[in-house]
Amino acid sequence: MKNKNDLTQGSILYKLTFLSLPIMGMSLIQMAYNMIDMIWIGRLGNSAVAAVGTAGFFLKFGFAITALIFIGTGIRTSQSVGEKDYEKANSYAETSIINTIGLITIFIAGILILRYQLIGFFNLNNPEIEKMAVDYMTITAFGIFFSALSLVFTRIFNGHGDSKTPFLITSIGLVLNIILDPILIFGLFGAPRLGVIGAAIATIFAQGIVSIILFIYLRKKYKIFTHGFIYDMEKTRDIFKIGTPIAAQRILFTGFSVFIARIIANWGTDAIAVQRIGVQIESLSWITAGGFQGALAAFVGQNYGAKEYDRIKKGYFNAIGIITVLGVFVSFILIVFPEPIFRIFLQDDYIVSLGANYLRILGVSQLFMVVEMTTVGGFQGIGKTMPPSIVSIIFTGSRIPMALILSATTLGLNGIWWSITISSILKGIVLPIWFMIHLKKFKEDKTLITN
Repeated sequence: MKNKNDLTQGSILYKLTFLSLPIMGMSLIQMAYNMIDMIWIGRLGNSAVAAVGTAGFFLKFGFAITALIFIGTGIRTSQSVGEKDYEKANSYAETSIINTIGLITIFIAGILILRYQLIGFFNLNNPEIEKMAVDYMTITAFGIFFSALSLVFTRIFNGHGDSKTPFLITSIGLVLNIILDPILIFGLFGAPRLGVIGAAIATIFAQGIVSIILFIYLRKKYKIFTHGFIYDMEKTRDIFKIGTPIAAQRILFTGFSVFIARIIANWGTDAIAVQRIGVQIESLSWITAGGFQGALAAFVGQNYGAKEYDRIKKGYFNAIGIITVLGVFVSFILIVFPEPIFRIFLQDDYIVSLGANYLRILGVSQLFMVVEMTTVGGFQGIGKTMPPSIVSIIFTGSRIPMALILSATTLGLNGIWWSITISSILKGIVLPIWFMIHLKKFKEDKTLITN
């Protein structure tokens, strides 16, 4: 009986699309999580948006740290499945889950201990916003535990070529979040009015349910932990070796974002709110591209394990063709319709005008950004995580001096947005060229030349 999740055989376009659509759907669900929260929080006012946005920067460190584990997990799982060595795939999965629990527990403890100092870093000079930010970060920190586990579970499913199961399970969480958000934020149906804290609780509950169901299905379908909790230190070192460049990149990316946010704060809380909401809107492209990145990583990983190198090349160019259509579409929407889109979240005319400028400027770089993100998936599939990390760290880090220089000109706040766009364009040019150079190292006789 043919395995429909085997990515090493059959139509490349069909297999890639079959795998990518649920991952894209799941990424859109994550975007919907964030957008629904922001829509309801936006009804509480600009201060609430600024508070959640400020806290969100530090919570992203948790996801960045988790990349240390889930990137290597996805790569080694897909490669092991391509080799038809399912016992090894399960060993990587089990070790990764144990590592995730330990690592995120340490991170949560750090957030709780340093929460006041972390929020104080932004010098908001507004006790009300600072308190909301601390409260939101304190509660949401616990949600990172479930989110991190869900990421690892999802990568394991994807490595097996199964993206449909995590998509369906994650959809359950979205429905729960949609229902609970207004109830807990505004105190409907007799529930207490909790404001931003209610948004945090709703998200944690939904994420907790999702992670539990994912684990149950993962254990049932792929028989992980059937022999107890066996920890493999050698596989831990391998996973960390692969994941370290990406984790370092994501941690530095978050750090760069914090410094950019501090520069933005010079224009007041309205500017912070604009960036927070603008990022959620822009996530239509980068979260979707991130989902496609995961699909390409799994596809390339299985074919790399099976030594089907021609399929890797064809799969990459198929993926770039599809993602290009998405990038052009999102650019068109953001450039042509920025004001009505932004007004969905906030109605203040001044903030809407600032937000429209953000979307127009960022719209210029969407095509380059999604191409870069998809290319990262290609590198991950063959186990080479250093090149995309180098490109990201260099050009994302350049945003800080560019933001300082451009914002000091007549561009003002828009200069910060242009620093983000310019760096994204450069990444979208350099990384694909690097990957195509690497593809040339695949000989016609199907043997791989490694660095």
